[in-house]
Amino acid sequence: MITKMKKLTFLVYHKEYETFLNGVRELGVVHVAEKQQGVADNTELQENIRLSNRLQATEKMMLALKPAKSAVAETPGSAGRGLEVLEEVEILQSEKNKLQTQLQAYQKEKIALEPWGNFEIEGLERLNEAGLSVGFYSCSEGNYDSTWEDTYNAMVINRVSSRIYFVTVTKADQEIDLDVEQAKLPPYSLNRLQTLCDETVQALTDNEEKLKVLAEKELPSLRAALKEVNGEMEFSKVMLNTESTVGEKLMLLQGWAPASRIPEISAWLDAQHVYYEVTSPEPGDNVPIQLNNKGFFSWFEPICKLYMLPKYNELDLTPFFAPFFMIFFGLCLGDSGYGLFLFLGATLYRIFAKNISATMKPVLSLIQILAASTFFCGMLTGTFFGFSLYDLNVPLFQEMKKHLFLDNNDLFQLSLILGAVQILFGMVLKAVNQGIQFGFKYAIATIGWIVLLISCAIGALLPEIMPLGGTVHLCILGVAAAMIFLFNSPGKNVFLNIGLGVWDSYNMATGLLGDVLSYVRLFALGLSGGILAGVFNSLAVGMSPDNVIAGPIVMVLIFVIGHSINIFMNVLGAMVHPMRLTFVEFFKNSGYAGGGKEYKPFKK
Repeated sequence: MITKMKKLTFLVYHKEYETFLNGVRELGVVHVAEKQQGVADNTELQENIRLSNRLQATEKMMLALKPAKSAVAETPGSAGRGLEVLEEVEILQSEKNKLQTQLQAYQKEKIALEPWGNFEIEGLERLNEAGLSVGFYSCSEGNYDSTWEDTYNAMVINRVSSRIYFVTVTKADQEIDLDVEQAKLPPYSLNRLQTLCDETVQALTDNEEKLKVLAEKELPSLRAALKEVNGEMEFSKVMLNTESTVGEKLMLLQGWAPASRIPEISAWLDAQHVYYEVTSPEPGDNVPIQLNNKGFFSWFEPICKLYMLPKYNELDLTPFFAPFFMIFFGLCLGDSGYGLFLFLGATLYRIFAKNISATMKPVLSLIQILAASTFFCGMLTGTFFGFSLYDLNVPLFQEMKKHLFLDNNDLFQLSLILGAVQILFGMVLKAVNQGIQFGFKYAIATIGWIVLLISCAIGALLPEIMPLGGTVHLCILGVAAAMIFLFNSPGKNVFLNIGLGVWDSYNMATGLLGDVLSYVRLFALGLSGGILAGVFNSLAVGMSPDNVIAGPIVMVLIFVIGHSINIFMNVLGAMVHPMRLTFVEFFKNSGYAGGGKEYKPFKK
């Protein structure tokens, strides 16, 4: 369900406005209404956005460097120290980038010098002072001319693969004409380059250690700084959503708050001697949405938010799709062993994990309920990690088989029946939604379709009660047709209603069948997962060697790896495809529009 909201309008003297906003933020329950214009021109806000991005990037980098089990106990952080840490980290990162660039340059020079061996550059300088010039060249063996040894005093220094590295020693004024590649060597010896590389690597290691120390000790301070900057950003946005009135002496602000919190807010505002008004939402207001489902239904709210939130005057469909989603997940995964494995994993994590966050607890509850559904849906086929329990000659399993077992044909029919039921249920919700939003007459056409479909289903499944084409059935069809064709668009011309009714009938005839057939994927995914599980079991038995020690080890490895892959793939499919059926088939047939904006109170 959607939390009832109230609209708040504040009028505050401009000199008291900043103090007033700080008080509103302390309350932490008012969602500030945004104005239509953007906020990109505010310099202070843009600077805070850039600072926030820098802090977030640094936090992400430090999280990657922080040891999984830090020996240093986390202490409350300081926002001021967090900004200092940001500067220190950015300086270290800049130094690291320079060192990495320098190391690459040294390594490149080292590679270029290695074919020539280790020699002192000072020796070349002494030869130059004596009037001799030393040239460094390389070419392929086929291009090397031995006459260069007499003409230019060429000496072969090294041979690497089919390439020759040689030097020439000539007088400084002697012209050298060689059609080969001349090497440009660095001003260091090979030993010196190796030393420089080692020193740079050590500097990088020291730099990395400094970053790790900061990550281990100063992450709380960085997060405190990020929280403070984000708070300042929110404060700036609220200021930008404020209107100045009466010569900029009075500040006008509008917001939203849950109706249940109005007494608390009113008491605080009265104590502040602030003028305010509390009104109910009007048509056209962009009311923020806060879902307020309890227990079982609240666990499915994140799934609804993945699509989009409902509008304020719409039905929240979360409680209505939750049971279907649970069953659909179980049918898609369809293995009791997988369900039991997921349930035990989530339960053990809840028992032994420390400091489980408030957002993580409902996720674990959702996993447990979906795993329980998988376990019971798996009992319909009797599969347990790909093995058929109903093939075992155990009295309990044989008794369960008599009452629970469904073959492939039964599962196929069950998928279609579930699809038809959910779509029809969605149409009922659509009629209710139309009645709530626009009035009963706007729901008459939808009710007509519901009556028509239910009467046809009864006539097909229970002909002894109401045969198709009988007098009663024809009368019902007549009433349904009148509702569909005369009330398709209330208040419009009768001929327009008839035309729209014909168009609606075409869409219903072509779309409804496709929507129902989409639910076949429930059967197909469960079947494919079961087949793949059986294949892995066969591989585990067939590929294990005939050895007392190696055989069981190989069998267990194939079994564990194979079923791990199958669980991952099938859990992914069991989440995606029920969501697809919910968001496309169910939401479409229930007339869900969505587009609501989430309730986000202004708070620290």
